[in-house]
Amino acid sequence: MNDRAALLKGIRVWLGLFVVCLVLSGATAFPLVHELRWTEGVLTSLSVPHHLPALADWIERVRQGLDTADTDYPFLLYGTDWLAFAHLVIAVAFYGPYRDPVRNIWVVEFGMIACAGIIPLALVCGPIRGIPLWWTVIDMSFGVIGIVPLYVVRKKIKRLEAVLAPTPAPAPAT
Repeated sequence: MNDRAALLKGIRVWLGLFVVCLVLSGATAFPLVHELRWTEGVLTSLSVPHHLPALADWIERVRQGLDTADTDYPFLLYGTDWLAFAHLVIAVAFYGPYRDPVRNIWVVEFGMIACAGIIPLALVCGPIRGIPLWWTVIDMSFGVIGIVPLYVVRKKIKRLEAVLAPTPAPAPAT
């Protein structure tokens, strides 16, 4: 396999991984009420409340809030439907770099900026919304983890760009 083909394959594998994770994180925003009930049940069966009471208390509080919103104010959960949709739409944008990485490197760079933006968003909005610091750190980890495959892809695209660059013609003899 030549350099071009190997780089293209690596780019596509990393982009595929990123897109799958983006789609999964988006898709899990649709059934939040059911997920939190399930998560609380699993944590209880694993005795997590005994070992990590703060985590169990937080999950219970979030589940109660979602139950209340679902019962009394279901329109609030429409916001999480839009969050899920946004993840799916962003995932579609990565088809551009999958198809033509050099031309669409800007999508990868946009994704890296979005990942970096998670950190200030979580640090500012987390305390305003009463999110525990340890949970804010978990939220920020999505940006830190998400930027890794995009960074790898960007480096590979830059290498691919160099491989595809035309070699300068030799200077004419005088």
